[in-house]
Amino acid sequence: MDPLQHVRLGTTELEVTRVSLGCATLGGVYSDISDEQAHAVVRTALNAGINFLDTAALYGAGTSELRVGEALRGIPRDSYALATKVGWRFEHVPGPSVFSQTWDSPGAWMVECVHDYSADWVERSLENSLTRLGIDRLDVVHIHDPDEHFEEAMEGAYPVLDRFRSQGVIGAVGAGMNQSEMLVRLARAGDFDCFLLAGRYTILEQGALDELLPLCLQKRISIIAGGTYNSGILASGSQGGPDGVRYDYMEAPPAIVAKVQSMEAAAARHAVDLRAAASQFALAHPAVACIVPGTRRPERVLDNLELVRAEIPAAFWEELRASDLIRSDAPLPA
Repeated sequence: MDPLQHVRLGTTELEVTRVSLGCATLGGVYSDISDEQAHAVVRTALNAGINFLDTAALYGAGTSELRVGEALRGIPRDSYALATKVGWRFEHVPGPSVFSQTWDSPGAWMVECVHDYSADWVERSLENSLTRLGIDRLDVVHIHDPDEHFEEAMEGAYPVLDRFRSQGVIGAVGAGMNQSEMLVRLARAGDFDCFLLAGRYTILEQGALDELLPLCLQKRISIIAGGTYNSGILASGSQGGPDGVRYDYMEAPPAIVAKVQSMEAAAARHAVDLRAAASQFALAHPAVACIVPGTRRPERVLDNLELVRAEIPAAFWEELRASDLIRSDAPLPA
């Protein structure tokens, strides 16, 4: 599988590499990194041939966007595509916040975030993002996490994004969520080009096969698959890493740990890197345009490309299916 193959997002003219770069870690999720290290991650990705970066105002309360923008200074604008997100507003508080327990970066200190999908805020949020990124147009803008706010998102945020798309300020309109059910509702209610689906179509869980992915194929909405390591458990393994055994941003429950251990055993029998299997599995579905793994280490950007190039024997996938570790209707890598 070629990680640098360019594929089109929905019916737009935008083409992105199958392996792209997620930039949440550049906003200091769980632990911070230096500006210089963040810039090195972005530059390594671009130099390797990756052309699509996914960030958000939420990531470190603007820190990720600032760092991505700084790293892109001097890079020809037409050589990369950039996605960000709207729907969160930040309010300053007098001391350490709940938000800063997850985001450990300068932008995250002493702020709390609240949902805001109003037209006024979305316009201001876009202006703020463009300023932080140092650009005059955005390739993709997602409505971010509208889980309990369907009406507000469709009545406030969506018309603004749709208007900016018609004006050429935005190339594509999407939504980014950690669930598939509301994305189904959004797909039926609006004219979306792509969705960022985080953690819900992975080698660990495939509930999106029931309704979302078939609908996206029908409506030609591209899926950008985020969280393909399910917050880290498929990268660090069932034994965990510095941040523990994380799944869905929290400590992994025993059932998930046990399932990963079964997958690790199968991977060992077939000499397969489970990270490679996770990446290739997500990309095998025809609705998935690209994956957006994030990292805080430049060398891991190159590793993510090699994982997609790795050979995985068909017998490994057959064992996972036979053991009911993946669904029988999930497309498998060729």
